[in-house]
Amino acid sequence: MNQKVREKIKKIKLIATDVDGVLTDGGMYYSAKGDILKKFQVRDGMAVSILKRNAIPTVIITKEKNQIVKKWSLKMNIDKLFDGIKNKEKIIPKLCKLYSLSENNIAYIGDDINDLEILKRIGFSVTPKDGNLEVKKIVDYTCKNRGGKGVLREICDLIISAKFGKKKKLY
Repeated sequence: MNQKVREKIKKIKLIATDVDGVLTDGGMYYSAKGDILKKFQVRDGMAVSILKRNAIPTVIITKEKNQIVKKWSLKMNIDKLFDGIKNKEKIIPKLCKLYSLSENNIAYIGDDINDLEILKRIGFSVTPKDGNLEVKKIVDYTCKNRGGKGVLREICDLIISAKFGKKKKLY
């Protein structure tokens, strides 16, 4: 990782993330009754706990509006869920005001073209290994992991190590 990216990471005070294609593999599973199911990676839940212990809130910003994401967010102790958001970049001023920070203090993880505008405006932009090509062209960091395979945990570990070194609180 280059020095410019490391400096961006050190300024991060909040992580925001998309859901489908980041916290999940982007697949939607349908039962015979028409129920939609999503699979989340347990390591991403631990990432939320680690970030919280180090005073870094985790926020979800998603276009989707469903009970699965609400339940997962609640169970994982996500600080704030913004669901049903079409233009995600419009949430940035609200985040800055709510958490008393600037755009440079926000990391965002997104995987597709509806994430492009928010990714351009925040301090540290990230996409999973299998993120969209247009997204990969503009982000600061492309993960080693694919969506649904611990992307949030990968970024958590990266940020915690860069910001706190040996003073990090893991468990």
